[in-house]
Amino acid sequence: MNAPTACVLPVVAFASRFFNSSCTFEGSCTELQVVNLIRRETFNHLATWLEDARQHANPNMAVTVIGNKCDLSQRRAVSKEEGEQFAKDYGLSFLETSARTSQNAEEAFIMTAAKILQNIQEGIFDPSNESCGIKIGYGRGQGTLGTSGTVGQTGSCCG
Repeated sequence: MNAPTACVLPVVAFASRFFNSSCTFEGSCTELQVVNLIRRETFNHLATWLEDARQHANPNMAVTVIGNKCDLSQRRAVSKEEGEQFAKDYGLSFLETSARTSQNAEEAFIMTAAKILQNIQEGIFDPSNESCGIKIGYGRGQGTLGTSGTVGQTGSCCG
């Protein structure tokens, strides 16, 4: 039996010098803005990146600011409070993570998926219109949402 896929979030990583916002954001319903907590300049560019995203994509897309490298507290250049305040000021979600330890990595995607679902339920996104960045269908092994609310694997990613 095919079960509906809960959510597949394409992730695009880019360096600002290769950044083409019109291509990166077109058709997006979400964005994950990753800030390197030990490099202040990544935090300083957040407002500009957010403005570009809202200009070239759905202005109501679910944006999560992810402060990465929280495990390197002795080298921090951006405080948790600064990240939380920025997110609050712009109506975004914020979460600190560590790619090295996996701390909060899964939670960042779950939080973002929950915001997309909320936007659907509130009528902000119409999932029957693919131009909003959401495609309803059956997955090919990316994972399914069971009745208990947990995600389980159903096969390989390639079919």
